[in-house]
Amino acid sequence: MDRFVSNTINRVDKKGRVSIPASFRAVLGDQSKLHAILSVERPVIEAGGAEFLESNLQRLSQMDPLSEEYEMWSFCLVGDADELKIDTEGRIILSDQIREHTGITDQVAFVGRGHFFQLWEPAEFQAYRERARDAVRKMRRSLGAGNTQKVSDFPTGSARSDPSGSGEGQS
Repeated sequence: MDRFVSNTINRVDKKGRVSIPASFRAVLGDQSKLHAILSVERPVIEAGGAEFLESNLQRLSQMDPLSEEYEMWSFCLVGDADELKIDTEGRIILSDQIREHTGITDQVAFVGRGHFFQLWEPAEFQAYRERARDAVRKMRRSLGAGNTQKVSDFPTGSARSDPSGSGEGQS
């Protein structure tokens, strides 16, 4: 099964349209829309096709629909989500909500994450990339020393805060 890999930066036009990278369109195939959720951990959008939506709905189906947990997750994964139409030229329109959440203006970084991808403001992505690479470098060194530190032991926070304050689509 094809996955979303790598990263690229594309320009956003004056109408808020941006072309999905060709390699990502190949994974999406003939799908005409993206399911997009606002990350609650970072100023980023998580998006994907039917498989991404189905994996999130599957996660919900395993929760008690009368629980507070279900209430919060269903809001973030469905109620606060967006469906972005893919036009015939492989472009999507970035909504005001997406732009506000991410800080995206005239460029967007598309970042593959396996069965979904992310949309980042490029400078924010570069800062995250550096933190992630530094954290992995430290974890790699600690593995050689027989230590077993977790990712959470390393600082990876964003300078921007997320106003939603509830669960994220990907755990």
